[in-house]
Amino acid sequence: MFTKILIANRGEIACRVIKTARKMGIQTVAVHSEADKDALHVDLADEAVCIGPAASKESYLVMDKIIAACKETGAQAVHPGYGFLSENEEFSRRLEEEGIVFIGPKHYSVAKMGDKIESKKLAKEAGVNTIPGYNDAIGGPEQAVEIAKGIGYPVMIKASAGGGGKGLRVAFNDQEAFEGFASCQSEARNSFGDDRVFIEKFVEEPRHIEIQVLGDAHGNTVYLHERECSIQRRHQKVIEEAPSPFIDPATRKAMGEQAVALAKAVNYESAGTVEFVVGKDKSFYFLEMNTRLQVEHPVTELITGLDLVEQMIRVAAGEKLSIKQEDLKINGWAMECRINAEDPFRGFLPSTGRLVRFQPPAEVEGQVRVDTGVYDGGEISMFYDSMIAKLIVHGVTRDQAIARMRDALNAFVIRGISSNIPFQAALMQHPRFCSGNFNTGFIAEEFPKGFDASMVPHDDPALLAAVAAYVHRCYIDRAASVSGQLPGHERIVGNDWVVIRLGADNQSEQLLVTAVPIAGGYAVTLNGETYTIESDWQLGQALFNGTCNGEEFTLQVERHRMRYRLFHWGTQADFLVMSKRAAELQGLMPVKLPPDLSKFLLSPMPGLLREVSVVEGQEVKAGEKLAVIEAMKMENLLRAEQDGKVKKIVVKAGASLAVDDVIIEFE
Repeated sequence: MFTKILIANRGEIACRVIKTARKMGIQTVAVHSEADKDALHVDLADEAVCIGPAASKESYLVMDKIIAACKETGAQAVHPGYGFLSENEEFSRRLEEEGIVFIGPKHYSVAKMGDKIESKKLAKEAGVNTIPGYNDAIGGPEQAVEIAKGIGYPVMIKASAGGGGKGLRVAFNDQEAFEGFASCQSEARNSFGDDRVFIEKFVEEPRHIEIQVLGDAHGNTVYLHERECSIQRRHQKVIEEAPSPFIDPATRKAMGEQAVALAKAVNYESAGTVEFVVGKDKSFYFLEMNTRLQVEHPVTELITGLDLVEQMIRVAAGEKLSIKQEDLKINGWAMECRINAEDPFRGFLPSTGRLVRFQPPAEVEGQVRVDTGVYDGGEISMFYDSMIAKLIVHGVTRDQAIARMRDALNAFVIRGISSNIPFQAALMQHPRFCSGNFNTGFIAEEFPKGFDASMVPHDDPALLAAVAAYVHRCYIDRAASVSGQLPGHERIVGNDWVVIRLGADNQSEQLLVTAVPIAGGYAVTLNGETYTIESDWQLGQALFNGTCNGEEFTLQVERHRMRYRLFHWGTQADFLVMSKRAAELQGLMPVKLPPDLSKFLLSPMPGLLREVSVVEGQEVKAGEKLAVIEAMKMENLLRAEQDGKVKKIVVKAGASLAVDDVIIEFE
């Protein structure tokens, strides 16, 4: 067994590998860019080596620097995590040549399976079901259009070296095929240094289901059942679960055996994942094989009881698998939510900056797990992907797992940047998700115009109003208790209040309430019903834990000057609480209209201005490409919302942008 390993990665997965290595008594070496010098994985590792500037291509993707760090520290093996160099055949081979063990498959397996074009040919030879398509590299956009027409729309355009939704587009017509090819090729070249692109038939109403495999150097290979990964947004997974609510035992066995056959065909040694697209009739087709650990591996760990990182390390050290196929049973149900730094109320645009508060829910062995690479007060950088944490739960049944995830999301506090927690909580409430009747088009079908708070109606909105009154009364009671008040003129706090729920377009709803102090809390009456709320909540705390009429609940509360923002079950609601007279005067206040910004192209997110596609004086039509912003490794196209003429290019390509920075001014 190794005594020291280096983790050629960062963030959550680097911390995850360190955790297992520490459990196994193995020392760890972290590598980091200059931007990550204060990162959590650097702090957790036994040693750390700086390998270059913030940009991945100058640090985490530079093989020479990682190999040098191994030699400098005496690391005998390298765990690549996922992303970066994890599926790079040259990296695996070079480590082997240097006498350093790659904790993953051999370079020849990576080469065969890491190339999506070659892997499809091999899958066919191994007797694995494959999708119709054109499996050779395509020369240009014109050829892409002809091939797409031959296969029949819709088609999926994919970069051969792609992954994680990068270098992937779905085209429904010639124009989308032409533009999609160019975008895929550019994204692939920048992200992976490989611009080969291929096309295949897009199976409509598909499910994305993957099989976890594990092989050793002694010819043993097993499958660890399936993961359901169909809840996706823009081809990136949002929620994963194991097992799938759709797969029956016979299909599971057939898919597992095909996955094992493919792994054996390439002498696969390590943990890997064979991805399938599954039709509504349970027909399944090979998509690709990921020759690395998956982001969603924890759900498999929770239903099998195996530590996949430990298995990878043991296999890399030459050990035999200690498990046989017949030993692998499914224990309960596991679910994972990816908590990303993005604003669901602004079209899921990236959100970067300081984590003013990071307070994940308490971990409970076998029930709630949080994998993360950040900490309270840390920073979410624009240079890397948007993942803040992975929230994983386990239950005896799927319904219990969903209930635990709802509670855990309620208790997950992130401040300073936006996160997709409200959206995740809304998905956990959605009847179609809860029923298990969904496919990869679920989010596009159910949220075609994006997501906003109004899409999550609360089961008991009066509870939110009651808690808002409770919180306000706490603040007022403390203010009234200040010492040094003039005798006979002390502040007397009344019990009657008006709770105003603020809605969209400056619309609001008013409720008359009474809030009366009781032992351990307040009795709040509204709409003729009394909510007896007891809590040890303290002013300024983000989490409000308490009971309402004897039933436990948890929600989040923030105070913004006069407003209170509450978050519960995916609902985000803003309230004002004031006296009747103050509410009357509030109603007379003029509404400040937002300024007209239609003559400006504003940056919708922080990022790097990769391209300005127009020039001063140019006439533009609605829908025309204006600029490209790169943020968190993804390219985002900005298009004209209406016809106009460019008056001024305010910033040039290469500039770093903040949210709402002006890029272009129109006449």
